[in-house]
Amino acid sequence: MLTVHTLASGSSGNAALVTDGETSLLIDAGISARRISQSLARLGLTPGALDGVLITHEHTDHIAGLTTLTKQCRLPVYTTAGTGRQLCWRIPFLDDLVRPVVPGEELEIGSFRVRPFATSHDAAASAGFRLTCPAGTAAVATDLGVLTPEVLDGVEGADILLAEANHDEDWVRSGPYPYPLKRRVLGDRGHLSNEAGAELILRAFRSGTRTAVLAHLSAENNSPAHALETVAGCLSRAGVEAGRDLVLEAAPRDCLSRAYVKEECLC
Repeated sequence: MLTVHTLASGSSGNAALVTDGETSLLIDAGISARRISQSLARLGLTPGALDGVLITHEHTDHIAGLTTLTKQCRLPVYTTAGTGRQLCWRIPFLDDLVRPVVPGEELEIGSFRVRPFATSHDAAASAGFRLTCPAGTAAVATDLGVLTPEVLDGVEGADILLAEANHDEDWVRSGPYPYPLKRRVLGDRGHLSNEAGAELILRAFRSGTRTAVLAHLSAENNSPAHALETVAGCLSRAGVEAGRDLVLEAAPRDCLSRAYVKEECLC
């Protein structure tokens, strides 16, 4: 069975586990290695049982636990060449562990076929990931300022989609952030708003997605209830009802999520 758990999701740290029971992959390591280990233990896993770590980009909220995790377990780290260079500058021993990936080109990791896709973010060479195994497909698309053809292709028809819904644009504009940070968040290399996240989910739904998890919510400029209400409203106006046509949830910010699985049908 294809299963996705988020270990944390938000501006303070991001990590997710994708597994089919045979191969287990960690997507980002933006919380401490101790917290990662604790979450994995609750799922009956150890860090050493992981088949690799996929890193979307080099920002701290995606790599905070990577140094300790890879030092302890010597896990292979799959990421783009640009992100890999950034990581190796920060973590000297990582040279031997980085496995460069090319957006648009598929690779095999255990039972998964993994296809990275380029994202628009203020990082060296950020990427999302599409992971396919015999049980289904999961896609992770966060930290992207704008929807691009590469992103839409990467999430197309994924059974389980982690989709960014970072902020409410009005909350950002009226909030306490300094102007340069507001401009960054709202820009094409920043983060997706709730409405843009809804568009991403809608496009994926129309090609087969039936489970969508809102991810990377801002603590200052969003809330799970507000994000869910806004995204569900956008979907409803397009004729798609959350709870009837697809599962729609918000990933917990600071703790292990429930298991997100492929939905065979909705009643």
